[in-house]
Amino acid sequence: MLSDLSPLIAATARWLTGAYPPAGGALAAALCEAQARQAVTAAARLRYPTDIDAGLVTLAGPGGAGRLDWITGTEPDGDHPAEEWAWRTWVDEVVASWAAALLTDARLAALAVAALADTDPGSQTAAEFRRLLAPGDGDRRAAALLRHPDLLAPVTELHRGQLLDRLTPGRPLAA
Repeated sequence: MLSDLSPLIAATARWLTGAYPPAGGALAAALCEAQARQAVTAAARLRYPTDIDAGLVTLAGPGGAGRLDWITGTEPDGDHPAEEWAWRTWVDEVVASWAAALLTDARLAALAVAALADTDPGSQTAAEFRRLLAPGDGDRRAAALLRHPDLLAPVTELHRGQLLDRLTPGRPLAA
């Protein structure tokens, strides 16, 4: 993982788990966060595959959570000091959309992880993304909202086409 993407990955995973919270206690929260982080990491690595890409998003900034908040109805109220919400500027809308697609579609998740493995053949990609690819019953219960296709549809559909283009090179651009 490119270390330059760490703030983006952390903020985007935090946004996803805040918008689609875990069901249960501390263990459920940890399992839900692990799944969100794996999906966001895969999406970020697909979106920003080179050090130059990561450097550019670090320099320009990913855009923030504003549109995602509006679409999901999770806009924060104005009662919080700005410094408590500064992390939200590191949320990447495209990465969140791609991660949502990976969490709700096992076929896309498998394609994404395979694409990552192709770019780094020596990596332990499948093991690194185990909770994303093969969630257990406890994982599914903990992240019931985070993996619900209907609930995530507004976020998933924002940039699903770009994800499909990225995962299927050679796909015709027009029907």
